[in-house]
This record gives sequence, C-alpha cells and structure tokens, in this order.
Amino acid sequence: MASLTDGFREILMHRTIAIASICLLATTTPSAIAQNSQPRNLIIFIPDGLRAMIVTPENAPAMAAVRDKGINFKNSHSLFPTFTMANGSAMASGHYLGDSGTFSNTIYTGYSVKAAGDTVVPFIENDAVLGDVDEHFGGDYINEETILKLARDKGYSTAAIGKVGPTLIFDHTDRADRPGLHSIVIDDSTGGKNGVPLSKEMQDALAKASLPLVTPSRGDNGKAGDFKTPGTLSANTAQQAYFTDVATKIVLPIFKERKQPFVLVVWSRDPDGAQHNQGDSLNTIAPGINGPTSMAGIKNADDNLAQLRKAVDELGLADSTNIIVSADHGFSTISKESGTSPSAKMAYDDTPKDFLPMGFLAIDLAKALGMPLFDPNDKNAPIGDNKHPKAGNGVLGKNPENPEIVVATNGGSDLIYLPNKDRKLAIRVVKALLEQDYTSGLFVDDDLGRIPGTLPISSIGLKGSAVTPHPSIVVNFRSYAKGCDEPTACSIEVADTILRQGQGMHGSFGRGDTKNFMAAIGPDFKSGYVDELPVSNADVGVTAAYLMGLKASPKGTLLGRVMTEATLNGVTPKAFKGTISSQPATNGLRTVLNFQRVGAQRYFDAAGFPGRSVGLETEPRSESKEISRNTTSVDRRRL
Repeated sequence: MASLTDGFREILMHRTIAIASICLLATTTPSAIAQNSQPRNLIIFIPDGLRAMIVTPENAPAMAAVRDKGINFKNSHSLFPTFTMANGSAMASGHYLGDSGTFSNTIYTGYSVKAAGDTVVPFIENDAVLGDVDEHFGGDYINEETILKLARDKGYSTAAIGKVGPTLIFDHTDRADRPGLHSIVIDDSTGGKNGVPLSKEMQDALAKASLPLVTPSRGDNGKAGDFKTPGTLSANTAQQAYFTDVATKIVLPIFKERKQPFVLVVWSRDPDGAQHNQGDSLNTIAPGINGPTSMAGIKNADDNLAQLRKAVDELGLADSTNIIVSADHGFSTISKESGTSPSAKMAYDDTPKDFLPMGFLAIDLAKALGMPLFDPNDKNAPIGDNKHPKAGNGVLGKNPENPEIVVATNGGSDLIYLPNKDRKLAIRVVKALLEQDYTSGLFVDDDLGRIPGTLPISSIGLKGSAVTPHPSIVVNFRSYAKGCDEPTACSIEVADTILRQGQGMHGSFGRGDTKNFMAAIGPDFKSGYVDELPVSNADVGVTAAYLMGLKASPKGTLLGRVMTEATLNGVTPKAFKGTISSQPATNGLRTVLNFQRVGAQRYFDAAGFPGRSVGLETEPRSESKEISRNTTSVDRRRL
C-alpha cells in the first residue's frame, strides 16, 4: 500500500506537469503562427450531450465526415462532474474545474444569489445568474481568461451562439454594446431583459435577413412532462434553425467582410435537450435515450453542423478555417430505483411508488444524520415527511441561514458542501453515503483529510485556484449498461433530478458520460488521422488558443494540453494508463479511479465502486494496454 507521502507525491507531480503545460503552450505558439501563410479562423461546434459511439454515417453524416476525413479523437474525455457548465468552462478557458470553480450546473456560492431567486445554490445556466456571480467574485468568477476574450483582445472577430449559459461563458465578462470591439452573443435570452444586448450592426443585419431580434422558444422540445405525462417527442428544430441561420447568414458574412480572423462558437442544445425531455419511455428504462426522439435530436445537431460547413465553403473560408467538434459530455438513461433509500419508501404526490424522488440525497442525509432539512429554493422552508425540495437542493442543520451541510443537486452526481469544514461531520456524511446502493464513489476535499472509502478531490482535478467554494464531498451515482453491445451507448444511471425514469441525464463518472464525441478538421489538422491518445475538453480550450497564437496569463495550474499529435508536424507524446484505489471503508467499499496520462496529466475514464460504474471493472485492471505506438505502462496507486 502506498504511503501518505506517496499520495501527496502523485498530486504534486500532477500539479508540476500542469505548470509544464503552460510552458508548452508558451513555447509552441510561435511555431504555430509561423507555419500559417494566413491568419486562421476557428469554429468550435458543441453538440451538447453527444455520445461518441452513437455517431455513424447513417445517424450523423456531417459529424462522421469531420471525424473520418479529419481527426478522430477516439479516446475522448469529458471532465467530471460531467455537466454542461463545468465542461463549457473547460473549453472556454482550458482549465480543469478546480481552477474554473464551475464544479457543476448547480453550485454553492456561499452567498444568496438574487438573480437565482435568492438562493445559495444557483443553477448557473442563466445569463443573469452568471452576471450576479461574476459581480460577487470580483467581476470574473472563473478567474481565468477565456479564449474569446483573448481572441477579441488580439483583434479577432468573436461570436458565441446557442444554448443559454454555456454560450455566454466563452466571454461572460463582456456585456457592453460596443460593435466591433465586443463579442456577438446570441442565446435563448436574446431580446429579453436578461439577454446580452445586440449591437446596432446586428440589429440591422437581423432585420435585413428577416430574422427576429428575439430568440424563438424551444416549443414542444422544452416540455419534460411529469410522472403521468410523457415528455417531448420533438427535437429542438425551430430554435436551432434560428441560431444556425444567424451564424451562417449574418455572422459569418460579417466576419468575412471585416477581413479579420475570427472565432465562432456554436453551442447546439440538441441532442441534450431531446434526450433529457424525451417521452419515448415514461417510467421505463427502454428504449430510454435510444428512442426516436433522441435520434431526432442527434440528426438536428448534425444538420446544423452541415449547414455551418456549407456556409464556410460557399464563403470561401474553408482553407483558412479550423473546425473543432466537441460534445460537453456523454449521456445515460435515468434510473430512479433503490433498495436502500429511506426516501424511496415514502409517498409523494409527484413520484411513482418506490421510486426515488427529486432531492433524495438531501432527504436521506437528513434522515441518517437526524438533522432538519430546509429548501433553499423556497425561502428555506422546512421539508417534512412525504415532501421533497422544489429543485432537489437542501440545507441541513438547526439554522438554515448558517447550515452545517449544503446539498447541490445536479443529476448523475451531486455536490455536498460543509461550510464549517467539520471533519467529524464529513466522516458521518461519508458513513451514511456508503450505506446507500445508489452511490458509486466518493471524493472528499483534501482539507478534510483522508477518509477510508474515498479519494481526494485533487486526484480528479477539483482542487485548485477556484474563487468559488470547493465542494467538500462529491457523490457519484451508480451506473450500469443494458440493451446493447456498446456499454457507452446504452448506459443507465441513478440521477437526482426532476426528470423521470427512462428520460435522459448525465453527470456521473461512468464511461457512458465521460466518453464524449470529439473530432476536428481544417488546414492545421492532419487528414484521416485516428488519435489514440487521451484528450479532454480542457485540451480543446488550450489547443484553440494554440491554433490562434493566443497567450493567457493563467492564475491556476490545472490546464489541459495542446493536442500536438493531431496538428500538422506535431509531436506525438507518450501515453499511460493507471489506477488509484482508496483505502477500504469498514464495509469493504473503496473508490477506484481508472485514468490515463500524457506525461502526468490525467484523463479520467471512470470511477466509483467496482461493479457500480460503467467502464469500471469489478476488479481493478492490472495489465498494461497499448494506447499508441509509444511505450505504455500501468500506474497503480492506493491513496
């Protein structure tokens, strides 16, 4: 068994290599500029929630063409927790979540966020909420420069279009109405009181193209249904058609006319929106996220990408434009089943009998610890028996204004905060979580010390320079595969959400959620190249900066790497696989992390309790497996 010193040495090595990544970025950028005969443009297209293995020439021909003719990032990774805002921050800044502070879609901020209804646990997929949180944390809660800001400052034309929340995060501190100097931002909120103002140039262009100044709603695609009523049977076609028309008919022509290099981010809500809300399997596992509605969502995103590429070709921009396609995360079908949860044994007005209710983690902790539970999304109203918090979030303790525990509900994983940093309480919380059949892996803030059965949050890139509060405990929920030969295409996970069994969710540490679709094509990328090395969404941000010759001044050290092996004449580094295992808890459970490394930079495959996470074998792997033509080894450690 590795000693405590060995564990800290591994963490130190990880931080050292992160600093080396910064040096690599600084030293390799000039060569990237030198090899270009003209300034390069960049389009980043994010098909939200697209699973890597679901893409075929039949299901998604445009995606498949980019992958097969350009770069196939075969060994791709979403950052954990595998949520939209978390991975959006990684793509935007190149930093892991321990630096960006965007630990999930719902986080604990340590203060009451007015724009989110005066709650300490805001859902941050909202422009007004992002503005509020930015203001509280010194004007920039991520505290790192984003690629759109860096590009804008260097004279690039910049725009971000698509799904509200992650779209703005690419230039979230830039909201002034100064055409030509600031990023164009168009999302669900455009034209409303919370939307980023449109410049006069954009207003005139929209009017001339007979496109509205207000973004269309999602329509039926936004209907999630309830436990008696199926959700949507429609993809998000109308809203995404608007976004894509704005990108292809207005923004790209304006950028060409300016005769400046540009960066365009297009964030497609589908297939995420269709998979979340689909009504193909109400309260049943099958067909889950592999039904016709989910497939229509995949086609919708694929059609949008095809329209973008066609516009690039017709405008004569193909030879100077790199395109990166990267989903923020994979996807799974929701399970609401548990044989151990006290919350599942109670009756609720809106939950089928014996199913887990929304907010089950907060309810079960309150029961196990004998603490009062309050609803931070309902003016801290007390939660009695047979009731659940409105949004699933909970504050526990005698005084809700000064809680002992805060639960931020997210989906396939939840965040637990202990504002008083009480180690004894952390041990009690961990003990309660280890008794539940829906948990699969626990990660604890390093400041609370080692607790048997858990790994430190630093081991997965969650301990860094973030200015938002670090979570005290990250709870991963159980996942398994059923219904197909490829586990990542038919993953099922327990999820703490208002959505129903059979609908879709993500956020877990199963490989079904960590394996996102990634591909790239363009003048600076190789053609027909299969990249066997591990890559991540943080690498997307760093590589984007590299391709454009942008230099950041990072505050944190948890950076991705330049994907040099995919670029023309780029170096192919060595890759390794490894496993970390915690000390066992008293009941024998141990958190196991399977990861890959380039140098000492980690890419997280899957984690949890063996046998309870997709991609995590019942017994930890013990043999090396070739990743590339380079030397491969196994790094097995126990913390």
